[in-house]
Amino acid sequence: MAKEIKTIGVLTSGGDAPGMNAAIRAVVRAGISSGLKVKGIRRGYAGLMEEDIFDMDTMSVTDIVQRGGTILFTSRCKRMMTPEGQQMAAEICRKHGIDGIVVIGGDGSFRGAQKLSEHGINTIGIPGTIDLDIACTEYTIGFDTACNTAMEAIDKVRDTSASHERCSIIEVMGRTAGHIALWCGISNGSEYVLIPERHKENDEQAIIDKILSKRRIGKKHHIVVNAEGVGNSYEMAARIEAATGIETRATVIGHIQRGGNPTCRDRVYASAMGALAVDLLLEGKTNRVVAHKDGEFCDYDIDEALAMEKDINEHLYSMTKRLSR
Repeated sequence: MAKEIKTIGVLTSGGDAPGMNAAIRAVVRAGISSGLKVKGIRRGYAGLMEEDIFDMDTMSVTDIVQRGGTILFTSRCKRMMTPEGQQMAAEICRKHGIDGIVVIGGDGSFRGAQKLSEHGINTIGIPGTIDLDIACTEYTIGFDTACNTAMEAIDKVRDTSASHERCSIIEVMGRTAGHIALWCGISNGSEYVLIPERHKENDEQAIIDKILSKRRIGKKHHIVVNAEGVGNSYEMAARIEAATGIETRATVIGHIQRGGNPTCRDRVYASAMGALAVDLLLEGKTNRVVAHKDGEFCDYDIDEALAMEKDINEHLYSMTKRLSR
């Protein structure tokens, strides 16, 4: 028999992502409209351990849908990785009457949700990460905004790069996942895209060869998009300049990609995911993650989701090479 849910909690964990506030708002308002009590948990699992928990109402989430970051704050919590910490977190949930919890974050956050579920707390995960690195879903909260932020920044760097006839190495976020770099490589018309999933030792020589080839046919400036997990962009720029004789500058866009007003897509999809998470809890479901697949919102078992491996979109990757010739 499904466990009756009367009070739910919501937290954000791990790296922040534009659209998290839209998801929080949806969880709170969908929960209240369904007759549930909703409690906010500040600073993710760390705040849960410290019982930084408060009652939320509809006014708690007024005027936040357009804001970047997360009003609940976020952190990473090493204690949640230990059996003792997991047990403690579940006991604190029960102490505060929390029957179900919505966790907005990435795969590390989902591992914590998985453990809470094992300890009897109904849990639903919502994928909130700009890296688009959750394998079970084609969309993660914040990816669209991060791509647009990076794209606009690269457009601006291109203007000055063209004025000075330079080569620009532009580093975007993505330690282990190259989705932002790939999308920016296409949308910004870069000559080369470097991503962790397809990085080879001879990539740098291929860039040098392409720059020299393009110069011979009259190309005056060059854009290379580099995912941060590939390597140091400043050192790469120095090596390329030494090999080509062309002034080469590195620009690291950095954490600006995490902030800013979420795009329409991030607001709408995050809202839909937040409302669905509440519906799943009302159905008595646990250990699930909300996803967007083949144009539909759906849910997966967290164990299954964490076991999946996500690769880069091969069609998009091969297309970058065709379009940059």
